[in-house]
Amino acid sequence: MKKAVSIILLIISFFIIYYIQSNLFTWFTIAGIQPNLFVLLTLFIGLFAGKKLGLILGIIFGFFLDVVIGRQIGISGIMLGIVGLIGEYLDKNFSKESRVTIMLMMAGCTVIYELGCYVFNLITLEINLEIISFIKILLIEVIYNLILVIILYPLIQRMGHALEEIFKTKNILTRYF
Repeated sequence: MKKAVSIILLIISFFIIYYIQSNLFTWFTIAGIQPNLFVLLTLFIGLFAGKKLGLILGIIFGFFLDVVIGRQIGISGIMLGIVGLIGEYLDKNFSKESRVTIMLMMAGCTVIYELGCYVFNLITLEINLEIISFIKILLIEVIYNLILVIILYPLIQRMGHALEEIFKTKNILTRYF
């Protein structure tokens, strides 16, 4: 029951983040570039809830974004699913207790997400390769995401430990006769 309620709360938080990103962050841009809060949410789910939930919700969230925003359907779902899988891998190999570690994870996942989307768009849309402008946009987005991770770190830790308690602890009932 707790898992179902947690998943529903994660979906509700996705819609809240969607509202914040589409309304609030259109006013607060750096050089016209917004942060990508969806990568932060999917990494958070992958780190604290596990790869299955990170992959599934990443694909669902990405599919929803592709349908609503009107881009090609599939690439955001694939890339957010990959971010969810990376979150589980990073959870097993690195500590989540350090703010610097979370920041490096976020920077890496933002780069992987944006690079994957850019390469896919290069292939399918046959757009021109503009490396300098892409790197500029990518660096600004990474910096913006890192600033948000610094600000939201206490909330990430608190909510993450609650998710980890629900999804990753094994409740084994032993019987002694």
